[in-house]
Amino acid sequence: MSGFIPGFPGDGVVTVNRVLLRPGYTVDDLEERVALLCENVKTYHSETGFLGGMVLLNSGAVSNEGSTVGQALASPGKDREALVVTFWTGFAEHEASHRSPTFQPLFRQVLELCENGNEEVAYRMLWSGKAYTPAEAAEARAAKERYARAA
Repeated sequence: MSGFIPGFPGDGVVTVNRVLLRPGYTVDDLEERVALLCENVKTYHSETGFLGGMVLLNSGAVSNEGSTVGQALASPGKDREALVVTFWTGFAEHEASHRSPTFQPLFRQVLELCENGNEEVAYRMLWSGKAYTPAEAAEARAAKERYARAA
């Protein structure tokens, strides 16, 4: 594990919500409601297990180099599918945040715009990392070349 999320413990939990916008709602609606919800979590749960998070919007681009299921030109979820990803010290702390009276009203407002209801899946981190600096990358390449010749 690397310092991608500072303070993320080896037994920490990552939760992922997949949101599909209902017809009639916009990305602006999603951004506003999720921003209020995320601010609430940061304010009330930064000292009780919340470590960080991110919200990702489907850009519509599909990697044909990284996909093995056909050669799609664009994702049908463009600008209507989002992932809400949060990082926690543990699952119990995450669950307690959802029972918070300040969280529930904001959570219900987000759910109103979800076509797919909500299923929040918890994951165990197997690896995280950030890119090497240019000097670290050069050193890593040199080491690979050096040890590849030795084998």
